[in-house]
Amino acid sequence: MSLPASVHAAFAATVAAHPGKSFLCLPARPGRDYWPDGLELSFAEVAAQVENWRQLYAAAGYGIGHRVGLLLEMRPEFFYHFLALNALGVGIVPINPDYRHDEMLYQMQHAEADLVVTLPARLADMQLVAAERSEKPLPVIDGTVLPASLPAPQSAAQSGEPGQQTEAGLLYTSGTTGRPKGCVLTNYYYLNAGAWYGNFGGNFTMQPGQERFYNPLPLFHMNHQAITVSCAILGAHCLILPERFSPTRWWAEVVETRASIIHYLGVVPPLLLNQPVSPLEREHSVRFGFGAGVEPQLHHAFEQRFGFPLVEVWGMTETGRVFADAFEPRQVDTRAFGRPMPGLEAMVADAQGQEVPRGQEGELLVRHSAAEPRRGFFSGYLKNQAATDEAWRGGWFHTGDVVRMADDGMLYFVDRMKNIIRRSGENIAAAEIEAVLQSHAAVAQVAVLAVPDEIREEEVMACILPMPGMAGDAALADQLFAWCNERLAYFKAPGWLLFVDSLPTTGTQKVQKTRIFAGNEDPRQRPGAIDLRARKKR
Repeated sequence: MSLPASVHAAFAATVAAHPGKSFLCLPARPGRDYWPDGLELSFAEVAAQVENWRQLYAAAGYGIGHRVGLLLEMRPEFFYHFLALNALGVGIVPINPDYRHDEMLYQMQHAEADLVVTLPARLADMQLVAAERSEKPLPVIDGTVLPASLPAPQSAAQSGEPGQQTEAGLLYTSGTTGRPKGCVLTNYYYLNAGAWYGNFGGNFTMQPGQERFYNPLPLFHMNHQAITVSCAILGAHCLILPERFSPTRWWAEVVETRASIIHYLGVVPPLLLNQPVSPLEREHSVRFGFGAGVEPQLHHAFEQRFGFPLVEVWGMTETGRVFADAFEPRQVDTRAFGRPMPGLEAMVADAQGQEVPRGQEGELLVRHSAAEPRRGFFSGYLKNQAATDEAWRGGWFHTGDVVRMADDGMLYFVDRMKNIIRRSGENIAAAEIEAVLQSHAAVAQVAVLAVPDEIREEEVMACILPMPGMAGDAALADQLFAWCNERLAYFKAPGWLLFVDSLPTTGTQKVQKTRIFAGNEDPRQRPGAIDLRARKKR
């Protein structure tokens, strides 16, 4: 399909064709300081707000080549500013509200943002960031109230009209090692990602103008901001904006907002399955879930209890599009995530970039095609050509994910390359152990990582947050070791186990393993660490 010139152009076309259709929906939340009774806005109502802000930005001189930071959380204001800025060719830099001062300062410095738009409660935080940025002034405004005028950018906008190759967004990766990298994303990236989802087919078949997406993933995440938002704009669908994922509010909000599609990450299924049975969990209108990371041991149980398929996908900020196990029969007892297709080709390769035999594990490499390998992908890492070139070695994007491909082309996730534990010559996928531990009723959350071992090079360590009411003691450690030992090869069971009160997570609820322990800390020496190595026997 041919795509419009920009996200705003697609939005304007949908406004003209379907002005009265619902575009944004906020679930009710008694006690909230904004719209406690909920809110539903049509495309036309949102368009009126967008136009007000567009005129202000245009009058101030914003245009192509400028960037504006947005700290607006899951609020309608995010869309007012995103679409107004996009109409002028301004790139947005969504800010994770969980970022600390130094993280926000780095992001605003690296992006060279010309302005920050935020919520009243975060004005002081962003003003402190602005005061410390020395390269150029960083004005900060309240994005919830229309001012008489806006502070002008320091430099003039580039000439020309926004097009498909104009930068629309700068999304920062979560940064598992070092500083996060800024992925430059164009209008074409956004629109192509949304069209890919909307036209995928199988379990992802959309009802034109009728879908209502309940996506608790934040708007600084490509799953929501690029794939879901663009799909909703192109298809005249409605976006439901929960504040964040809450297992206790999930079904009430899904039913209240008449959601037809939900989005999830791996943390969602176990927490919903651990909730008491409620009539609401079968009163919903959900037809499918879109996400990644459901443990195979929980996949079938979830679908049986709640009555709709969870469709596993694979994607990255850099790729835009996704693979998906969306066609029946799905393989819910595995980590299958779909097959390559025209427009998103895949190869499983060894360390030298050579294709490995089917069924053998290797790194997932992806591209659009041999003729246009980078079409639809990110444009590169901002100010980091070396990292961009490294990622695109040999005409393929190197994902850093270990997978295997079956004879029929189905791809199966194994683990992130950085999450492979090497013990006595055995390569152990942390995700496999996490899946087994997560399926135990006493485990609320788990992170498995490698720790040093003087004899075996590395050993498996499991950091476990017990379910409420469960005591993290030696008896539970024994139970969990036995649980793993019954289900996995002996060498994969945890050699060390540590019960924790919490695990650090990103805004998308991915555990940040690099923040569990200090950089120079030996995890084995943490008080409470339980040594189980003597029990690991053939």
